[in-house]
Amino acid sequence: MSAAQQAKQQIDALTAELKQHTYNYYVLAQPTISDYDFDKKLEQLAGLEKQFPEFAEPDSPTQLVGGEITKEFKTVRHRWPMLSLGNTYNEQELLDFDQRIKKAIGDNFQYVCELKFDGLSMSITYEHGKLVRAVTRGNGVEGDEVTTNVKTIHSVPKKLDHGDYPDMFEIRGEVFMHRKAFERLNDERIEAGEVPYANPRNFASGTMKLQDSGEVAKRPLDCFLYFLYTEKQLFKTHWESLQAAKSWGFHVSEHSKLCGSITEVLDFINYWEEKRFDLSFDIDGIVIKVNNYNQQEELGFTAKVPRWAIAYKYKAEQVETVLESVVYNVGRTGAVTPVANLKPVQLAGTTVKRATLHNANQILLLDLHEGDSVYVEKGGEIIPKIISVNPAKRKPDAPAIEYVTHCPACGTLLERKEGEAAFYCPNDEGCPPQIVSKMQHFVGRRAMNIDGLGDETIETMYQRGFLKHISDIYDLHLHYNDLKTMDRFGEKSIRNMLDGIEKSKHMPFEKVLFGLGIRYIGETVAKKLVAYFKTIDRLMAASLEELVAVDEIGERIAQSLVEYFEDEKHREEIAKLQSQGLQFISEEKEVVLASESLSGKSFIISGVFEKYSRDDLKDIIEQNGGKILSSISAKLNYLVAGDNMGPAKLEKANKLNIPIISDEELLGMI
Repeated sequence: MSAAQQAKQQIDALTAELKQHTYNYYVLAQPTISDYDFDKKLEQLAGLEKQFPEFAEPDSPTQLVGGEITKEFKTVRHRWPMLSLGNTYNEQELLDFDQRIKKAIGDNFQYVCELKFDGLSMSITYEHGKLVRAVTRGNGVEGDEVTTNVKTIHSVPKKLDHGDYPDMFEIRGEVFMHRKAFERLNDERIEAGEVPYANPRNFASGTMKLQDSGEVAKRPLDCFLYFLYTEKQLFKTHWESLQAAKSWGFHVSEHSKLCGSITEVLDFINYWEEKRFDLSFDIDGIVIKVNNYNQQEELGFTAKVPRWAIAYKYKAEQVETVLESVVYNVGRTGAVTPVANLKPVQLAGTTVKRATLHNANQILLLDLHEGDSVYVEKGGEIIPKIISVNPAKRKPDAPAIEYVTHCPACGTLLERKEGEAAFYCPNDEGCPPQIVSKMQHFVGRRAMNIDGLGDETIETMYQRGFLKHISDIYDLHLHYNDLKTMDRFGEKSIRNMLDGIEKSKHMPFEKVLFGLGIRYIGETVAKKLVAYFKTIDRLMAASLEELVAVDEIGERIAQSLVEYFEDEKHREEIAKLQSQGLQFISEEKEVVLASESLSGKSFIISGVFEKYSRDDLKDIIEQNGGKILSSISAKLNYLVAGDNMGPAKLEKANKLNIPIISDEELLGMI
């Protein structure tokens, strides 16, 4: 055997071994080899690949480090739309689904049952066996291209080695994070003083949105693939396509099952309802698909979902545990939120130590006492919540939980406005968590959009004394040499940050107003105030009556503005920002009406649309004389509804008998 052949054998063997070790360590968080031995084998592989580069694989363990920076994710239209599935939570609806199938295609069919992974849907395109594009679900019609990030996932092949696969195909799957890896990374975030993620799904989703693929590569993501799309039908059934994808090297779940009847489907569902917590990852249900592709085609689609598939979702699990204490968090607007510390308990496969209590009313409603046994639920909510108390286990002398009277962060007496559930700390200029949160809000993407100033950096700069107020951000250039002493803050990072700060001075007045973080002043309200008053001086001088006279500005918003501008510290802060060159005068934009066909009519736009963004639709409405409202009320004439519209808006609109129209119907009115 030649030296080259020997080297190829060694490279292939080391590559296969290290891929498995890498997967065990990073993805499953279950190492089967010491770090020292792993590093030695990786070093050996790197040496061989350097000597014989022709044998190095594109997804070699020596290459999976990412490193590409994506400034903006490109929006890509899906070749085959990524449709959502109809959901059910009970067996009867599943039996009804089965009857509808039988009525349409007879009794001669099979189902494929698959675990419903709780992750981020992804569509991956391969050409000539090479991964060329990965796109998120987005709105189902188009999504974000995240190819460089997906290429860092160990279980996604970058190049297919063998198999009778077509020249071009798409394969759909779910990107997710195993629980142990999630807990390890979250613990690291907490130790570093960073905000932990609420669950593995959010961590996986947040990771996919990172712009630095080098950072993505450090996070242990996994991916199951479960649906194949090709130009020409290669297989007769979905089950055959899954087996083929597995043979081509794709990570296909071993827990899928071919079922001959709805009884077998129900047995599969009941089995995994108990066993799902033994998995290393989260599932929230089972997906049931008709197996034969011709039968799928015959069954077809409704407007939004396939008729040949359905998702059975498991109900939220409840557990009983002990309330150990109640702590209070202070938010950006000064709202004080109670959080329950619990005796750690396993719930839906994760260890739960905390649960939200929402506000003082919730504590009274639950009649919480110290040391109570409580029932905790974790359904679709991100954070578990206490739903009830077990009074039979309460100690006779247990004192009731009394809501704090003073701010836990700065000691200021809390205030509660009439008719509101939340208590607030009024010391917004001297309360540390409020100060930090306000600055984090100010630099955020929806406000001033300052690159290089993330939440962690703001927190560190506050602790180091560089930042005490929003206006201090524009004096950071004075601390240039001191900034270089901060960890992971080199000259390039500092320069990028300072450039971003300088660039933010050109952001329009409505962004600045929203960025100030005044209670109840969201983006829409800020735009309306700027359009009406034009300058900060006129806005600050406005009386309660003048503010209420502005379209859609109610008394609560008006009162908040009056109180904010009455505070001399706030006025001083605005004066500093003005002197630093920020925009406090509206740029006059002449709106040329295309028509007056929508004159006198008001609209709210909700959901996702195939042909237009919501901003596009707003412009169309305003250019044709219509008005955009910010909330649903009896004054509203039309709700323009797209996909994924919030159920609360839909319910309120129906209750008020407000007409619900599509984007096409809107255009038909013009």
